[in-house]
Amino acid sequence: MKIRSAVPADADDIYRLLSGFVTSYRPQRDVFERVTFPRVLDAAVNGDAEFLVAEQDARVVGYVLALRMPTLFAGGAVLEVLELTVDAPLRGRGTGAALIRAVQARAREAHDVEVTVPTRRAARFYRGLGFLETASYLKWATS
Repeated sequence: MKIRSAVPADADDIYRLLSGFVTSYRPQRDVFERVTFPRVLDAAVNGDAEFLVAEQDARVVGYVLALRMPTLFAGGAVLEVLELTVDAPLRGRGTGAALIRAVQARAREAHDVEVTVPTRRAARFYRGLGFLETASYLKWATS
């Protein structure tokens, strides 16, 4: 398995993974292709995000998206993991952990203050990778 930066050619595999990952939203292919996927790729190129894929046998089998946010309270940037998913048959075999370890390494290289992750369903997984529970995550929808 290889961990690398996402590229435009990964769109189909990432959309497939995304469609199986989301529970609160339903991705729309046209919006993904025209807006969200290009924006995320640009953010990663600009250093505002980490967008990595796990590749096995020339196929993307997982991805992680983390956004880098400048903060005042932490005295530097915080890298927040927003999306992590792996093909269902490969879950529990270390792919997700490898993606998170790669994000942690990128955070160290970028001198980010910390890596955070809002989660409810996967808290045990992240605790196993050294994350500590520190806060509740609230949201307010614009529509």
